[in-house]
Amino acid sequence: MADNLKIREPQDGKQVNVHEPWELEYWSNKFGVSKEALKRAVAQVGTHVDAVRRHLGKN
Repeated sequence: MADNLKIREPQDGKQVNVHEPWELEYWSNKFGVSKEALKRAVAQVGTHVDAVRRHLGKN
């Protein structure tokens, strides 16, 4: 299935995708962190939103 480029919210709200520029922007804004901090968090704990949120201290 092809991506719908008009959608600007993650299709899978449980996973952080740092490989799509607009998703990187979305998640960094959502968590209130820089894109670099988000990438580091995903590298350390994986892509699951809850794990990233805990790692960033954004309960």
